[in-house]
Amino acid sequence: MGQTLTEKILDDHLVEGDLEPGEEIGIEIDQVLTQDTTGTMVWLQFEALELDEVQTELAAQYCDHQTYQFDFKNTDDHRFLRSAAGTYGAYFSRPGNGICHNVHKENFAAPGKTMLGSDSHTPTPGGLGELAIGAGGLDVAVAMGGGPYFVEMPEVVNVRLEGELPEWATAKDLILEMLRRLSVKGGVGKVFEYTGPGVESLSVPERTTITNMGTELGATTSIFPTDERTKDYLERQGRGEEYVELSPDEDATYADEIVVDLSELEPLISAPSMPDNVVPVREVAGEDVEQVIVGSCTNGGYADILPAAKMVSGREIQKDLEMIVAPGSKQAGELLAREGWTAEMMAAGVNVSESTCGPCIGIGHVPASDSVSLRTFNRNFEGRSGIEDDSVYLCSPQVAAAAALKGEIVDPRDLAEELGDLESPGVELPDRYDGSKADIIEPDEAVDDDLIKGPNIGDVPLKDPLGADIAGETLLKMPDNITTDHIIPATSDILKFRSNIDKLSEFTLSRVDDTFAERARESDGGVLVAGENYGQGSSREHAAMCPMYLGIEAVLAQSFARIHKANLYNFGLLPLTIDEETYERIDQGDHVEVVDDVAEAVASGAEEFTIRVNDDWEATAEFDASEREREILAAGGKLTLTKQQYEEDSGGATPADD
Repeated sequence: MGQTLTEKILDDHLVEGDLEPGEEIGIEIDQVLTQDTTGTMVWLQFEALELDEVQTELAAQYCDHQTYQFDFKNTDDHRFLRSAAGTYGAYFSRPGNGICHNVHKENFAAPGKTMLGSDSHTPTPGGLGELAIGAGGLDVAVAMGGGPYFVEMPEVVNVRLEGELPEWATAKDLILEMLRRLSVKGGVGKVFEYTGPGVESLSVPERTTITNMGTELGATTSIFPTDERTKDYLERQGRGEEYVELSPDEDATYADEIVVDLSELEPLISAPSMPDNVVPVREVAGEDVEQVIVGSCTNGGYADILPAAKMVSGREIQKDLEMIVAPGSKQAGELLAREGWTAEMMAAGVNVSESTCGPCIGIGHVPASDSVSLRTFNRNFEGRSGIEDDSVYLCSPQVAAAAALKGEIVDPRDLAEELGDLESPGVELPDRYDGSKADIIEPDEAVDDDLIKGPNIGDVPLKDPLGADIAGETLLKMPDNITTDHIIPATSDILKFRSNIDKLSEFTLSRVDDTFAERARESDGGVLVAGENYGQGSSREHAAMCPMYLGIEAVLAQSFARIHKANLYNFGLLPLTIDEETYERIDQGDHVEVVDDVAEAVASGAEEFTIRVNDDWEATAEFDASEREREILAAGGKLTLTKQQYEEDSGGATPADD
């Protein structure tokens, strides 16, 4: 039987397990990536493992979220990260050099490699044939130490592309179409593998837009085969020697098939406030717009910004709105500037911002109250833009630029007809991506060889080993689709405490209930209750770490997002799955007790627990965990267990002592 491309790469890196859907596998990781809001904790965890240097082929540390450095805490984090990269042998991308996914794609992503990143949009290089997976920071730290990454073998779904995109339709519209069909939960436990004759019509930047935003489907990752388009892109980046031809076998078997005819796509838009709330642009045309932003790791590359630049060139945007362009990398910004496009955009009234994640997580360019913001980003979760009552739409750069010219949401096809001289800009790549590499510090150029910790950088919190009893108040009951942005917001006033868990925990679930943290501190333990898809969105492990720090012992939900569930195990929290009836019956304030001896049941392989509510009624909760996850939970978390294993393997000495 033939193999899918996903299976081929996994098979080549398989360390443990069998490639059977639903079975846990361990794979060797070639590359790791982390950024400044997750990286501080990754390196503190790596330090706690007492390892001398990274063991992967390549490790890269990026500073892309807090680039404006609002106070010393941000700057101290960046200095610490530079020192960690220098101390342990990682590449370091300086603040302002660009978003991790864009810069990694330009400089390091390679066909056939595996990558683990402490950011949920790590799958971006799947457009280059790299199998890239987002994970919690602790999993990344262990992988950097040479340990395998464990994941439940996903189903591989064939997304067969036919035809070619018509004028004004884009790769962004393809992934929005996928979200319209499947929802934000439609990719859980799956890899989307793109095949078919339509693939060859898409450039690598278009493919990476699709693999980047495949994260919003809940997918483990997304991947494209490699071909002449891949080779061409790598050659333009000066990395042609890294090309490898990769494709699935002709007789590969897939769990499912989705067929998309590219020629039938039209400009689409995701309406507030969830990425899968997708409709044709014409359905919401006429909505007044006050802000337009082109950028992010989804649509911030040269090939994304150039179409918008062409559309506004020689014109002016409307007086009653602001248009901001934030290149995804300094390379993209430099190329656009050298070719004169930056000047054209400025002349049209466009504000060109720094290469940063910034506005995507509510840092800078926060929209006005009671206003509409059109963004080429990947997420429009309520409040993510930095204001709670936001109204954010997601769209392609072409739709964004059209709105800036019109002053309202408009299908660019209709605007082109109205103006008469507006042509579809298409997709164009530069002859060569020849931007400066000055902002990437290679390991042999390191300027630090010791860790530099400012006063805001704390310690990694640890949990005691799992005990027999779990009982406490239901401190918070939540609906479906609670995101990690709800659990630990990413706005500038909070983000700066990512390396200070004691302080950061004060903001836990504040966007759901601003009294939660104080109530949790005052309680003697407790549990959380949630609906479906709990923990979707960002990979931030702080969304598990902070509840643990506040004394939460278990989370009862109808279903969990993949990365967050792994993070719960990693920090010693018991994830239990409950049915809809049980969810409906439990109220906030109810006392919940796990009847079983928890430690014994976890160790013995129990797959069900009995929970008792208010000493009044009982229900069954499911517990789906591998033997490895049970061992992690029993130890009180992955960091404690990994340290124990290193000591055992080295006869009582840590690797740094050898």
